[in-house]
Amino acid sequence: MTALSPASAQAIANLRNYAAPLTNIYTALPLTRRAAVLLLLFADRRGDLRVVLTVRSAKLKSFAGHVAFPGGKADAGESAFHTARREAFEEIGLPLDSRAFTVEHLTELPHSLAVTNLGVRPCVAFLHWDRRSNVEEALVPRVDEKEVAKVFTVPLERFLGVRYGVDPARGVDPEVTDGVGWYQGSWVPWNGNKWKMHEFQAPVWDAATLTRYRVWGMTARILVDAARIAYGRDPEFSFVQQVGDEDMIRELLEEGELSKPKEKVESSMIYNKAERKSKEKL
Repeated sequence: MTALSPASAQAIANLRNYAAPLTNIYTALPLTRRAAVLLLLFADRRGDLRVVLTVRSAKLKSFAGHVAFPGGKADAGESAFHTARREAFEEIGLPLDSRAFTVEHLTELPHSLAVTNLGVRPCVAFLHWDRRSNVEEALVPRVDEKEVAKVFTVPLERFLGVRYGVDPARGVDPEVTDGVGWYQGSWVPWNGNKWKMHEFQAPVWDAATLTRYRVWGMTARILVDAARIAYGRDPEFSFVQQVGDEDMIRELLEEGELSKPKEKVESSMIYNKAERKSKEKL
């Protein structure tokens, strides 16, 4: 297994030591509103931490083509981590049991609220690879094409910066290559609160071809929070101090809003047109 850099080793230690506030939200949520995602970290050739992300299939009814973590809705009797691991197996073929590697459950972050009114528990894990070959080359994903169109990885620490910077593997700055900025953000109203909409344009190279994947919404928020905890510092842009949306979820539970029949939510609509006009730009 590639040795962790000192910064990465400290980041893993910080995540292991992170204790999310005690909560009963996962079990309090109706089963149809309960979901979990897997933030799977591993060390690249330089010992830096990278996180696994997917592009959802264009055939899906919700969030088609969006960048997301492996994950999905819970089955009865599952813990959040079991849900996340099962979904990662189903979506990208991450084995539930393997002699070649182990998946260490590091911590869980406070629940986030999806626009479809799902309570999502982010589960953070680290992949220990016990072979000399590089994990990015050896662990080739076996995607379920009905759900996943693409799997890619991004350095976790980059989600704290306004610039992606030079890609160590290529010695080039993607922004210089294609002129596309790494980060932009805005404050938007949501459920009576001010919510920070982060948006990253993740650069992914396929040979000499550079493709950008838009990482935004809840997925981007969770990545920023995970990076804050891992690296022990604030991002270079404005953000919400509170990790997750548990206060909002608890209020909706108390009001019975999450027990109502699920309404169809247009995946691209985070806030309505009137609210878009009033959003506060950085």
